[in-house]
Amino acid sequence: MNTHYMQGLDWMILATYFIILLAIGIWASMQRKKESSLFLAERSLRWYHIGFSMWGTNVGPSMLIASASAGFTTGIVSGNYAWYAFIFIALLAFVFAPRYLGANINTLPEFMGLRFGQSTRNILAWYTIVTVIISWLALTLFAGGILIRQVFDIPMWLSALTLLLISAFFTMLGGLKAVAYTNVYQMLLLIIVSATLTIVGLNHVGGIGALVSKVPSDYWVLFKPNSDEAFPWLPIILGYPIMGVWFWCTDQSMVQPVLAARSLNEGQKGTNFTGWLKILDVPLYILPGVICFALYPTLENPDEAYLTMVENLFPVGMVGLVFAVLTACLVSTIGSALNALSTVFTMDIYVKKFRPDATQQHINHVGRVVTLVGAVIAIILTVAIDSIKGLNLFNIFQSVLSFIAPPMTAVFLLGVFWRRTTTQAANIALTAGTAFCLIVGILYLWPPQWLSFPWPHFMLLSFWLFVILATLMVIVSLCGKQDEKHDIPAPIREPVRRTTAILWLLLAVVMVGLYVFFN
Repeated sequence: MNTHYMQGLDWMILATYFIILLAIGIWASMQRKKESSLFLAERSLRWYHIGFSMWGTNVGPSMLIASASAGFTTGIVSGNYAWYAFIFIALLAFVFAPRYLGANINTLPEFMGLRFGQSTRNILAWYTIVTVIISWLALTLFAGGILIRQVFDIPMWLSALTLLLISAFFTMLGGLKAVAYTNVYQMLLLIIVSATLTIVGLNHVGGIGALVSKVPSDYWVLFKPNSDEAFPWLPIILGYPIMGVWFWCTDQSMVQPVLAARSLNEGQKGTNFTGWLKILDVPLYILPGVICFALYPTLENPDEAYLTMVENLFPVGMVGLVFAVLTACLVSTIGSALNALSTVFTMDIYVKKFRPDATQQHINHVGRVVTLVGAVIAIILTVAIDSIKGLNLFNIFQSVLSFIAPPMTAVFLLGVFWRRTTTQAANIALTAGTAFCLIVGILYLWPPQWLSFPWPHFMLLSFWLFVILATLMVIVSLCGKQDEKHDIPAPIREPVRRTTAILWLLLAVVMVGLYVFFN
């Protein structure tokens, strides 16, 4: 796909999208009380803001280009990363959210500081900053850079810079409130356009029956044999929970909308809404890749599956709208990540250690500066990720995340569920444990010539890294002396509202039904 596919009407639609987006962002920032915090939207978010924001943050890199690529090469099996998630979204709603909101925290390092003390909060703040820059900013910019590069034929660094400038504008202008309000508009547009692409594609193939007959039969199963190189069932069953707990329950970018919820019930309904939206990932993002395989089986680069569908099936005008939606997804994810980055650095490091008496105006100013610095670092990392060879786009994302997740998952699970866990154990897991995981990850992704042996699947590797760290934490906790008691506020203890409980029960029934049907 190249610039000649963007006709005059396409450019006009793209410009209209940005004008509307800009207007919503400015309006949302005007709703923010003067001199109020940029970070938690005055704890005013409703369930639909939370649902669309969490989904919008998640929908960026691994949902569009990467998911269509995975659909083209392997069918719907990569849908496990979307559908298996509902268990961990429920864990956030009923186990972690009552504790987070009961503690009235701004950041997750702050929560762990209440549990283990200031030393753990400092370590976790830096850990969160590094993971936000790598897993959210750099990987998202990499996916966005592929998109911009395919359309406009410009270098990766310039593609990343373009996306960052748009995202940073909203984050610096109105904080989380602007990000949340623009996410609702962007995600509605995304659903409409992606559904249209799927329907048009099915029509070209000749319907669902024709599609089933034109692709391999194993394209429709969620659990593939362990001999499958890309998606063996056992590593997914064992490894995804490690990534799922970190991603949905302990990652600042994902959890921040819940921290900003108007009430626990709004947070639980919002996370439920996210679970329903995750069902759409397969028909909206993976299925177009399967349809592309049926229509264009000789396509050489699977990463171009989504844009190949767009350029061949959509008329003038719709191409501009699709490009607007793809940009919207990336802007949404990057905006949320930049807000999370500035929140953690400003509140957990700068204010806590250097300026506890800082005014809200000064705090907001520091947050904006941090946003810019994080953006520059992310561009440098994006160019480095562009040099990784041999993995498809989807697995690049999942493999990088699988090495980041184990330390955080071990610390949060043991910290919340086992009172005997000590500060020393948590700090060792977050420092030495993180270094160990990153070294293993680097050797896996950039293997040196002297280290050639058959690696296990990266998801299984993630599981074993978690087991090693959790075992280490148990040994250190049992052998070391017990911590002094830390003052952890009690979780919110209120009965789950009837409507909320029914919605969660329905979601569980639907998810189990989908897994039964596709196996």
